[in-house]
Formats: sequence, structure tokens, C-alpha cells
Amino acid sequence: MQELHDAPLAPLTTFRLGGPATRLLTATTDDEVIAAVREADASGTPLLVIGGGSNLVIGDKGFEGTALLLATKGFRLDGTALELAAGEVWTDAVARTVEAGLAGIECLAGIPGSAGAVPVQNVGAYGQEVAQTITEVVAYDRRAQETVTLTAEECAFSYRHSRFKADPERYVVLRVRFRLEDADGLSAPLRYAETARALGTEQGERVALTEARETVLKLRAGKGMVLDPEDHDTWSAGSFFTNPILDDAQLAAFLGRVADRLGPDVHPPAFPAGEGRTKTSAAWLIDKAGFTKGYGEGPARISTKHTLALTNRGSATTEDLLALAREVVAGVRDAFGVTLVNEPVTVGVEL
Repeated sequence: MQELHDAPLAPLTTFRLGGPATRLLTATTDDEVIAAVREADASGTPLLVIGGGSNLVIGDKGFEGTALLLATKGFRLDGTALELAAGEVWTDAVARTVEAGLAGIECLAGIPGSAGAVPVQNVGAYGQEVAQTITEVVAYDRRAQETVTLTAEECAFSYRHSRFKADPERYVVLRVRFRLEDADGLSAPLRYAETARALGTEQGERVALTEARETVLKLRAGKGMVLDPEDHDTWSAGSFFTNPILDDAQLAAFLGRVADRLGPDVHPPAFPAGEGRTKTSAAWLIDKAGFTKGYGEGPARISTKHTLALTNRGSATTEDLLALAREVVAGVRDAFGVTLVNEPVTVGVEL
């Protein structure tokens, strides 16, 4: 297991931000992961687990403790059953399932990060989320000091949330298991209107798997959501804020603020999110509050391609990024009475 001291963490994140870790370990097997976690826990050393770094905002002072980089490999396909090691690159894994003719995660193409992170956030996009296909998650339980296998139900998935996110200090994901679908080379039924339009078909229809994946990649690239080291719009964590979910009272107050600010004929995006709950669009809120694409004058700005992405233009610090995020949160709250919640995990800092 590789060990470095005073190791830079910024290159391990898609924001390219953050100070160094006291110690950085790189684990290439599950046994190495478990050994590193047990060592940290036994000595009381703070532990930061890093996968693809696409969902991390690390403070400029860095991390005083042990950072553990998951570099485990493993892609095993048995019929429609897929098992991925936590360190597998997610977008590469999606490509391989499409090549194998299996449907279920093709619309999650291009999402940066590692396979071990997808159950934590219940990653989703373009009408799919991993909760629809995950069957089990193998993890090291730091409290019980043993490896456990959790069913999808035990993972307690909800919108961008899970048991792992609710109790971040307890579990380290080792492997993720999925059940995909053999639909004779066709995708899962399209659930997202934008994807269906781009493919020239209707929601609920199926298209060729490769066509679905390529279309999603084009849609994401147009929004700066596919990693490109030459494009600072992709020096981000993707969507920085989750879409707010409002209860009936909050929704009524929100619609009143919209009418007052934008006029009675303006109708914000609204999607059912369970009984008495409605989801609206964080991107819409940000834009209508006055934070348009490219907003900002400093080294941290809103993406020129998508209002939901905050970006490092090349010389930003984490504090620059957080200052912009706080400005957006305050502006949306003042305009519409809705408080945005950050999607990336913050390390050593708070929004």
C-alpha cells in the first residue's frame, strides 16, 4: 500500500481544490482498505475516504489525518448480475455494460467518480438512479468492525440520499452489486423528457443502448458535466445543489414569492415527490434569482454552460468557491424563501 506524507489532495478532486493531507494511503485491494480503516480507528486518527473526488470540497488547510484513496479494481459480469469494486471508474463501468448489451445504468454515462460513491449519493441523472438497479452493497462496518452485505432495502435509498450518507462515519463501501436487464440491445424505458426529445422519441419508449448512452454524453457535455481538463466549466462537482423538495405549506409560500417576483403567469418547475411533497428545480431558482451562467468576477464562478455548477476557473481557492456558494444560497433564499442544500461533501469547511 503506497504511503505519502503531506500529500496534496487537490489533484484527487474534480474541483482541483484543497490543501494537503497529513498522510495519504492508496489501497488497491479490499484487505488493504480494511487494514487502513482499522488502523485509523484503533489510533483515533481522523479518516477521509476518497474515490473519484467528484463530490468533495476540501478546505484550503487540507486534512489533518489519514486520507485513504480507493484504487481497488474489479468488474465482474455474470448474466445480468454486475459487481463493481469501489475503486472502479464509474463512467468506464457504464460503457462496459452498454457494450455487453445490458440496460439499467446507460443514462448515468459520463458521471465522474468511482463506483463506491454511487450508492452513497444514490447517484441519478436523466431519469435513472442507481437505487433502481443496486441489489446489494458490501461495506466495512467501522462500528461492528466487520464486513457486511446490505440489501437495497437496507441501504434506505431516497433522493440523493442513503444509509451511507446519513451515517458517513460508519461504512466504507467495498463493492456494489447490480441487477441489469437484457432487453435485446435496447435501453431501459426512457423516463426523462429531455433525453426522449433528444432521441426523437417519447417517454416510456426504448432505444438502442449505444444511442441512449451517446445522447446522454452529448447532453452532459453541453452542460459542462463531462470531465475535460481543458474546459474549466468541468472543474466542478457537477450539480452543486440538490433540487429542493417542498411540503404543501412550503410550496404555497414559494409559489406566492414567484408570483410576487416574476408575475402570476410564471410557473416554476414542479414534480411529484411523494404524498404532500413537490420537487422543484435548483437550477431554475438560481437563474431566476439573478445568478445566470458565467456569474461571478473572481476565480470561482458559475459555469458558462449550466447554472447548477460552481466552477474553479483555474486559480480559485476553496474559500473563493464557498463565498460564491454562500452568495447563491443567500440570493435564492431572499428571492424565493427556499434554502438550497449543497450536494458535495465538505471537508474541514462549512457552507
